[in-house]
Amino acid sequence: MATAREVFETNTFGVMAMTQAVVAQLRARRSGVVVNVTSSVTLVPMPLTAVYTASKMAIEGFSGSLALELAEFNVRVKLVEPGYGPGTRFTANGASRMEGLIPEPYAPFARRVLGAFEQQPVTTTAAEVAEAVWRAVNDLSAQLRFPAGPDAVALAQSASTK
Repeated sequence: MATAREVFETNTFGVMAMTQAVVAQLRARRSGVVVNVTSSVTLVPMPLTAVYTASKMAIEGFSGSLALELAEFNVRVKLVEPGYGPGTRFTANGASRMEGLIPEPYAPFARRVLGAFEQQPVTTTAAEVAEAVWRAVNDLSAQLRFPAGPDAVALAQSASTK
């Protein structure tokens, strides 16, 4: 539970606090865009990501509601959902945080799943995430979600057909 609380402090409450810090100014100006970054794990269920996914799904719900509330003030809210980015420190940071958290009966399963994560043929680059943020900031439509990277786009498309 301590690790779950840490993840939520960063991924959920940290985003909410940063959003709160800027919303009053945007409301007063009656313009602006809030872009929150979640993850492609929100698009389809994935093993060994329950707490991380929950923290990112909370921001998806928060942002969706916030978009409706801030529309009154001409402030837009967008979500960027990056795919797996092996060029980032996510895997290394996640692996070290998971040490000792996987119960022994799950160890063989976890090794297979984590090994598969490292063998992804299609991944997301930092430039693709930056491009999605740019598109989100400049988008004037009611579109909320912007998958970033070919793997996230594929997941979003498969999720929309289900």
